[in-house]
Amino acid sequence: MSSQENSSSNGVQIRHSRRLPDFLQSVNLKYVKLGYHYLISHLLTLCLVPLMAVIIVEASRLNLDDIHQLWLQLQYNLVSVVVFSAILVFGSTVYIMTRPRSVFMVDYSCYLPPPHLKVKYQQFIEHSALTGDFDESSLEFQRKILERSGLGEETCVPEAMHYLPPRPSMAAAREEAEQVMFGALDNLFANTNVKPRDIGILVVNCSLFNPTPSLSAMIINKYKFRGNIRSFNLGGMGCSAGVIAVDLAKDMLQVHRNSYAIVVSTENITQNWYFGNKKSMLIPNCLFRVGGAAVLLSNKSADRRRSKYKLVHVVRTHCGANDKAFKCVYQEQDNAGKTGVSLSKDLMAIAGGALKTNITTLGPLVLPISEQILFFVTLVAKKLFNAKIKPYIPDFKLAFDHFCIHAGGRAVIDELEKNLQLLPVHAEASRMTLHRFGNTSSSSIWYELAYTEAKGRMRKGNRVWQIAFGSGFKCNSAVWVAIRNVKPSPNNPWEECIHRYPVQLAL
Repeated sequence: MSSQENSSSNGVQIRHSRRLPDFLQSVNLKYVKLGYHYLISHLLTLCLVPLMAVIIVEASRLNLDDIHQLWLQLQYNLVSVVVFSAILVFGSTVYIMTRPRSVFMVDYSCYLPPPHLKVKYQQFIEHSALTGDFDESSLEFQRKILERSGLGEETCVPEAMHYLPPRPSMAAAREEAEQVMFGALDNLFANTNVKPRDIGILVVNCSLFNPTPSLSAMIINKYKFRGNIRSFNLGGMGCSAGVIAVDLAKDMLQVHRNSYAIVVSTENITQNWYFGNKKSMLIPNCLFRVGGAAVLLSNKSADRRRSKYKLVHVVRTHCGANDKAFKCVYQEQDNAGKTGVSLSKDLMAIAGGALKTNITTLGPLVLPISEQILFFVTLVAKKLFNAKIKPYIPDFKLAFDHFCIHAGGRAVIDELEKNLQLLPVHAEASRMTLHRFGNTSSSSIWYELAYTEAKGRMRKGNRVWQIAFGSGFKCNSAVWVAIRNVKPSPNNPWEECIHRYPVQLAL
């Protein structure tokens, strides 16, 4: 058949190609990259297989006389055999005694606020207007922030903020702390069947509310923990303090054998609402909401079978030596003497720098060797040959199956999704947590993990990256691996609403 056809209407000759497309040009390079990663990841195995085959073939050729001669050789060199065995036993003993103890996450629980604490956009703005503390410009600013924040209509504020006028007293702040911490702990103890007196280590983190006695003392008094418990109360450490608390508990579990540790992460809003008109200090009012989590950790080998996850790595980055980083999230008083937390315009840039430093340390610990080779080669080419090569961004999707990005705000999630080249599904847990619960500070990464479990996506061997940012300025990462196919625990905070998620978010 001819490859040319004439148009009957205008006599213009139209040429139609009958050739097949150029498959060499249409092959998706991702398959080439996957092949490369597979080859590098299994390079040692591919090299050892021929060696093992040769050894097996040679061993099969040995007869009884050869084996007898080998035995005689060992008898004549008895001293060498004994010395070698002693060194082997000594080395094995030292290795076993000095290696870090495994830390398991038995279970965790997130606090679910009661329905009457929910606040809708319109209710939020109306109550703000009725307080009489905000001018029209501030009210409009808060309205715009809410519309762009990524928060939904079901986030919760504490009881004291529902009154008109609000009642931010010390008693109300204590009540909020008790409801959140005790609510999470009651559920945790019920789900794990661990008794309070079995707990040897307690770490509590809350940035803005640090009463006397401390929050950790409130928990010890409530549950009657034993007198020799090692308790810690972390304050002023921002939204990344949850990972810091886990790291502290991990270090304590390296020292104290056969122990349970509980980490409680929360934030208190009641006495930290800003009633002024400085724009940079109004943003936290729009983002922060009620929430908290309690986590049970163990170093008991017997707990491995019933635990959900094993802690693999904790990487902490602190940029506080830099003045801009130190003051980018800063609690202060405005010109009218009203206290609040001010967010700098440089916050995203500083967070990006902290993230870069953090993943530079984390990358070699978690990335496959193939990704590290690519990163190293491009780095050397750029440094030595001054080549106009873009820095290679490692593919962290090859290292992690699930991402729990701190739900600090829509912009934070957007930037991490873009810079780490993640797919929408990887940021889904963070976006939905921000939508349903708001920014719950250090506990947000646990609501995100609970979302992943409620969706039935957590499988044995899956690796989870929890990453959080906080004042100071800090970027902290925790890496967990699932020990089994993880199902949501009873009273998971998403239990009643997971069927509605993910929701479509407005652009």
